[in-house]
Amino acid sequence: MPRRRFLRSCLQGASVPLAVPWALAGPVPAGAGAPPVHIYMITFRGETDVDKGFRAYLAEAGVAVRYTVRDLGQDVGRMAALRREIRALAPDLIYVWGTPATLALVGPFDAPADSATPPYIHDIPVVFALVAAPVRARIVASERGHGRNVAGVVHVVPFDVQLRAMQRYRPLQRLGVLYNAAEANARAIVQEARQVCAQQGVELLTLRLPTNAQGQPSAEHLAAHIAQLHGQGAQWLYLLPDTFVGTLYERITPLANQLQLPCFGAVELAVRTGGALLGLVSRYYAVGQLAGAKALEI
Repeated sequence: MPRRRFLRSCLQGASVPLAVPWALAGPVPAGAGAPPVHIYMITFRGETDVDKGFRAYLAEAGVAVRYTVRDLGQDVGRMAALRREIRALAPDLIYVWGTPATLALVGPFDAPADSATPPYIHDIPVVFALVAAPVRARIVASERGHGRNVAGVVHVVPFDVQLRAMQRYRPLQRLGVLYNAAEANARAIVQEARQVCAQQGVELLTLRLPTNAQGQPSAEHLAAHIAQLHGQGAQWLYLLPDTFVGTLYERITPLANQLQLPCFGAVELAVRTGGALLGLVSRYYAVGQLAGAKALEI
């Protein structure tokens, strides 16, 4: 049986792991003398610690890998060309970083199967990393037994746990959040936050970032947006796991600090380089290692 067809049969019905990255088990030794596995790596904004952790895990497991690496440069519109290249190269497995890129690669689970649907990749095993809410983002229909040729790593702590951490450090009645409505991941997180806040008696103050003439999210008037949330009574500013907002963390926190508005980070980048006061996060490197473990299982 060809390697790719065998890998595909192994992955059918695989679960999306919700195990936290710090619970990662040690590498499983690979078979000696096996031919190199061809992995097609899709990054979103250049190399991150997630990608480094993924490669390191497979290397430490003794897996011989030949990588084809492509970066989207934060433009998912480039995915169409990558899908064509993937079909031509026929790799054994695809690694993809982030929700927008994963959706552009495999499509939503409920996308209609007709000629109008983009030629999503369904016949090659896909392992995603740094996806916060794969079910809410419609990458998979359920956490387990979803039947798609997709597995991956959920890196974000449930929002109710994050909210409790904020409340224990500094009680709040109003929580502010800036988000990019064009991103499925951000919409999913805001939806979850709205439900949890309603249950906990916390008012969620949301502000959608504007878009430019090309329909892309814009960071224009960022200071005014933060001031607006502060003026509405926000007591924390929530830095959610949004790929676009993630590029703005280092601009957001100084502006919020000027207003004495503390920031809470949902991902490592928000705390490590973004300057958030507090966060409950998974290490990016460990997220990549766990993605590597999933690839090794496949």
